[in-house]
Amino acid sequence: MEDGPRGAILQRDKETYAIVPRTPAGIVAPEDLENIVKVVRRHAIPVIKITSGQRMALVGIKEDEVDSVWSELGMTVGEATAPCVHYVQACPGTAVCKYGKQDSMGLGLELEGMYQDMNLPAKLKMGVSGCPRCCGESYVRDIGVWGSGKGWTVIFGGNSGGRPRIGDVVAKDLDKEQVLDLVRRLLEYYRSKGKQGERTARFMERIGLDTLKADVLAFVPYLPLEETRPR
Repeated sequence: MEDGPRGAILQRDKETYAIVPRTPAGIVAPEDLENIVKVVRRHAIPVIKITSGQRMALVGIKEDEVDSVWSELGMTVGEATAPCVHYVQACPGTAVCKYGKQDSMGLGLELEGMYQDMNLPAKLKMGVSGCPRCCGESYVRDIGVWGSGKGWTVIFGGNSGGRPRIGDVVAKDLDKEQVLDLVRRLLEYYRSKGKQGERTARFMERIGLDTLKADVLAFVPYLPLEETRPR
């Protein structure tokens, strides 16, 4: 992150900043929305931008007002460049969507709460989808999960950036507790083996799926042998 006020990103004009309050799984309480509007008007913040990660960027804040804006918002920082979990993107899932097969918002909230403070080699994004339509963009996230009538599929090493990569499917038909356990194993392995600044897509290109199977998946007791055996 650029040098400057806490939790702020220097903008193109080199004078103003943007901040991104954390909105887990894209969910915002009414009282937070009301307070955001009050703060934006009070400080004459010119732009509120909905980001691809289901967050709101408040853009065009004067440097000497950033700390006051954070204090008045009373919300935590949604990281934008730090080497940690930036966000968990989640579709509505079974909460409201007629296509939903699994509770993607519930799982997304749980994953974000568990891993938002975890230090990692590089920034990391998760996508959780409640059905095979993958509205949570699960195949192009560092950690991707999507649901079917049989359970959850877990994907690792996706990226949608300048060098896009479809993530590797590492497990299918899991229940929620198994997903939480497998995500923990994957993140701990990536944290211990990844190079500084290396996103999971580049990490997987370097080590290969067979190495991940041998080092991680082979020790997961609930995965079938055919899914954990190197090719």
